[in-house]
Amino acid sequence: MTSKNPETIVLHAGHRKDAATNAVAVPIYQTTSYQFDSSEHAANLFALKEFGNIYTRIMNPTCDVLEQRLAALEGGAAALAVSSGQAASMMAVQNIAHAGDNIVSSTDLYGGTWNLFANTFSTMGIEVRFADPADPESFRKLTDDKTRAYYAETLPNPKLEVFPIREVANIGRELGVPLIMDNTAAHGLCKPFEHGAAIIASSCTKYIGGHGNSIGGIIIDGGNFDWEAHKDRFPMLNTPDPSYHGAVWTEAVKPLGPVAYIIKARVTLLRDCGQAMSPFNAFMFINGLETLPLRMERHSQNADKVAAYLDGHAKVTRTIHPSLMQGEARRRADAYLKGGYGGLVGFEVAGGIDGGRRFIDALKMFYHLANIGDSRSLAIHPASTTHSQLNSEEQLATGVTDGYVRLSVGLEHIDDILADLEQALAET
Repeated sequence: MTSKNPETIVLHAGHRKDAATNAVAVPIYQTTSYQFDSSEHAANLFALKEFGNIYTRIMNPTCDVLEQRLAALEGGAAALAVSSGQAASMMAVQNIAHAGDNIVSSTDLYGGTWNLFANTFSTMGIEVRFADPADPESFRKLTDDKTRAYYAETLPNPKLEVFPIREVANIGRELGVPLIMDNTAAHGLCKPFEHGAAIIASSCTKYIGGHGNSIGGIIIDGGNFDWEAHKDRFPMLNTPDPSYHGAVWTEAVKPLGPVAYIIKARVTLLRDCGQAMSPFNAFMFINGLETLPLRMERHSQNADKVAAYLDGHAKVTRTIHPSLMQGEARRRADAYLKGGYGGLVGFEVAGGIDGGRRFIDALKMFYHLANIGDSRSLAIHPASTTHSQLNSEEQLATGVTDGYVRLSVGLEHIDDILADLEQALAET
């Protein structure tokens, strides 16, 4: 069946029943390999003359259901499941950029992504230029003929100021540069493809899984960017690829639709570098995905109440949440987030870094761990953990101050959430 409603898509897209057994639950295909029908069948698969299962490092039937379901949820053409959100971020860029190229990224990033972009990519010869999303035109100013993509987070962790998706996407479309969006904190709330983004590269570990039990990532091809129209900017998609029989990807996969980007990522990067998602993890994400729209609604409701409680609290010097923002930041939040502002809340504790640590250590119900998006409530002090590898200037650019605490507000009863915050704040 077809539906545009997310509550239906996450339950039905990509799978109705197992063809062999009629099982309704998606089977876990815990296998490395697949029997070929004949030598001709095997040769055709390896030559991309026909598509099917070869080896689980490249594709797997359980992962395929997750890929189809997430592509349908986001309105994309196809998707690729990978081993982590970090792998998704790296591969999304490497698929179109190599040594000597550059991308322009928002400054408002998760600390691990900042480190990947500022340090690790430089060892591969890929330059990352950082633009302030408060001024969309800053992306244009940093663009040259070697720029292969723009990159940003929809709801940046931990700054929580929604990215100007359409404004930057429009600049990119004018210049022939695709926008890659990390939608990790806003799956179920924002559909970046509807606003001009070309690619989504997200973590499944967080809200998609929802239960803190599996690591994985997803790359989704919007199928809405004309790679052939910009041949000079994207030689990796428009010139013969020596790693795959000289295939020109924009031509080789035309019968399958506008999926050259995602097919290339699968049969070159995933094949060669091996960041494959475990079939068991894909199964766990499929189960988590089934309740994503319902969970995001409750996460958002609880986070709104937490933000309102913290705002003006005597022990809190500042509360960071889209519901409390004004001006352009609030306009973007209302324009791009539908059905809620998400489950993340940031605040600055009086007493700076020591106050932040005392607060964390006093929590009783909130878990202190490095994750977001669990059904449980979580808290962390980014300056001493997730963003500790950044220098002070970089931390400020991403929105981290010494006393900043990030909350991932869970699904517990709101009275219990607020009670734990109150007793912890009393100890700071």
